[in-house]
Amino acid sequence: MGNSRKLIQLSTQDNVAVACQALQQGEILDFNEEEFLIEKAVTLGHKIALKDIALGEKILKYGIAIGSATQAIKKGEQVHIHNMKSDFIPTYIID
Repeated sequence: MGNSRKLIQLSTQDNVAVACQALQQGEILDFNEEEFLIEKAVTLGHKIALKDIALGEKILKYGIAIGSATQAIKKGEQVHIHNMKSDFIPTYIID
């Protein structure tokens, strides 16, 4: 399946995948028979959206909700503290 080794989905329920290596801006990934355009570089270990995620929608990783989207997130976009908040730890602690 193309370059799908660059991403890992930890559970089939997840709406994010984890980058197994750095992803370059403009790169097109084939994963789960879908194409993903990486519009901004993503660092190793960070999450990308496997689908469009709406404002307030739960971020699912490991098959459980780990946080909520603080803005709309496009498929292929990095998911991190700039566009999600933890449902467990107040985000201000991270600062």
